[in-house]
Amino acid sequence: MTPSLSDLDACFEGVIPSIVATCDAAGVPNVSYLSHVVRLDDRHVALSNQFFGKTARNVQDNPRASILLVDARTGAQYALAARYLRTVRDGPSFDRVAAAIRAGAAEGGKAAEMRLRGLDLYEVVDVVAVPSATLAEPTPPARRAAFADVEAIAVAVRDAADVEAALDALVDGLASRLAIPHVLLLLLDETRDVLVTIASRGFAAAGTSSEVPLGQGPIGVAAAERTAVRISDLSRVRRFNRAVESGSADEDRTRTVPLPTLPDVMSLVAVPVVARGRLHGVIYAESPARLAFGSEEQAVLSLLAGQLAASLSALEGLPDEPGLKSEPVPPARVGRRIAVVRHAYDDSVFIDGRYLVKGVPGRLLVHMLAIYLSEGRAEFTNRELRLAEALKLPDVKDNLETRLLLLRRRLIEKSAPIALERLGRGHLRLVVDGRPELDQRG
Repeated sequence: MTPSLSDLDACFEGVIPSIVATCDAAGVPNVSYLSHVVRLDDRHVALSNQFFGKTARNVQDNPRASILLVDARTGAQYALAARYLRTVRDGPSFDRVAAAIRAGAAEGGKAAEMRLRGLDLYEVVDVVAVPSATLAEPTPPARRAAFADVEAIAVAVRDAADVEAALDALVDGLASRLAIPHVLLLLLDETRDVLVTIASRGFAAAGTSSEVPLGQGPIGVAAAERTAVRISDLSRVRRFNRAVESGSADEDRTRTVPLPTLPDVMSLVAVPVVARGRLHGVIYAESPARLAFGSEEQAVLSLLAGQLAASLSALEGLPDEPGLKSEPVPPARVGRRIAVVRHAYDDSVFIDGRYLVKGVPGRLLVHMLAIYLSEGRAEFTNRELRLAEALKLPDVKDNLETRLLLLRRRLIEKSAPIALERLGRGHLRLVVDGRPELDQRG
C-alpha cells in the first residue's frame, strides 16, 4: 500500500538529513542535502532554501524533483516524486521554519549563514517506500496524550484561584498526566525584554529568576516570534548558549542565575504563552531522548499555553480580597543581624552577601523592608504596592502578582532569613528572622 505523507511524521523531524535531486534543462543532475522538509498537508511539502543555487536554477527550468526522506526511528527510506510550485518568503509556514533555524543557529555564531532565504513549495505526485534488507526496531513512541488528561490540566489551570495555583497546575499536570517531567515556565518581564523562570519541574536546580533575553536560543526565539520551536536531535545543531555559571558563588559574582537544563538533553520544545496578541511567557520542555516531542506534543502544549494565557490575564486583574490589616508590630531588635544590600543601578539585592534577585522583585523587597523598619508594619496589599510611586511600576501590565510570587519563591530557594507569607488574594506579610539592616547603594 502506498504510504501517505501523514504516515511519515518521523521523517520530517530533521534528525536525519533529507536529499533533493533535480536536473537542469539539459538533463544534468544535481543533488543537495536539506536541513528542513516540512509537511504542509497530504499533498504538499516545503523545502528550506538556505544554500540552494543550482537546485533553485534547475527547478525554474525543470520543475520535477526527487526527495529522499529517512525515518529517524527505523531508518526506513521513502522517495517522493515532486513538482516545484513556487517559493515563498513570508507566511505562517515560512515563519515557523525560519524561527526553528534561527533558534538552532543563533548561539552558534552562524545566524547570518543559516538565514532562511525562502521556502520552496512542492506538490507530491507519488510516495514510494525504498526497499531495505534490514530495519531498526522502531523506538517506542512516547505515551500519547489522552483527551481526558489534557482536559484535566486545562480545567485545573482555568479554575485556579490565583496565579501561583495556575502555574503549578500546568507544570504538575504536564509531569503527572502527560509524562513531560522536565519543564520550565518563564514569564515575560516587559520592562527589560527578558523571560524569567518562575516555575520548574524535573531539574536538579529550580532556577527561579534565571533569565533568557527575547530572541536568544529556542526559548527567546519562540517568545520573540510568537511561534513554537521544536528541535528533535540536538546532536545535529550547536546547543544554544545557556548560563554556564553554577553554584551560589557564581550567582553572587555575576548576578545571574543559571537556566536549569538536563546534562544530556537531546530534544526540546518551546511554546509561547499568548492571549489576544499579548505575550505572557513560554512553556519549555526538554528530554534526554531523541524525537521526544512530535507535532502532537507541540499541539497539546500550544492548547494549554492558550488556556494559561487566558487564566493569567483574568487572575492579574482580580481585586484584593477585603480584609483588615493587623496593628503595626515593631521590627525585631534581637536576633542575628541580617545585612540587606540593594544596588540601585539594576535593583539587585543581596542578603548576607548572597545574591537574591534583581529588577522589580528587588525593588519590592527593599520597599517593604523600608516600611517594616520605619513604621513597624509587616503586612501589605497589592493595591498599596501598585500605588507606591517609589516602585515605579508600569501603569498597565505591571504583573505584580507574578513578581511577588517570583520573589517569594526565590527567598525560599535561597533559605533566606526573610520570607513572604501569603495571607489571601492581594494580601501578604513580611516575616523576618532577625534584625535587618538595609544598605542602599548607588
